[in-house]
Amino acid sequence: MRNPVQVAYLNNVYGGSLIACAVEVERWRAASGSVALRWGGGRDTVELVRLGVSELLGNVAKHVENPRCYLRMARIGAEVTVQVFDRSVRLPVLGQEAPEWDAESGRGLWMLREMADGFGCERTLRCVGKIVWFRCAL
Repeated sequence: MRNPVQVAYLNNVYGGSLIACAVEVERWRAASGSVALRWGGGRDTVELVRLGVSELLGNVAKHVENPRCYLRMARIGAEVTVQVFDRSVRLPVLGQEAPEWDAESGRGLWMLREMADGFGCERTLRCVGKIVWFRCAL
């Protein structure tokens, strides 16, 4: 059964509430790639957005006790920013060095950070949780 999802799509903003699980990750991965394409993103941008959405939502599914989260994409000028808001205050830990390729975790976010034009995470101010985001050129 699908999660009830509220999707917002305006000219420059797209997003919705979801429960991070395998079925929803694939659904939002495909939808976010389509949005990036409609916004003028080239093939590399669309693939980066799809990869990044998979990674961010997959991390919520794997590491956050409450998998309810919110995915938001915003187009500002010639860039797109993808954000995932979740209900955990634990920030991901990324080293400066590439993780070992047989490491149990850390490879996906490290790779995303290296591929994107911007990457970050921070705790939210108004409610318990955090935002993990990346930015790339369209």
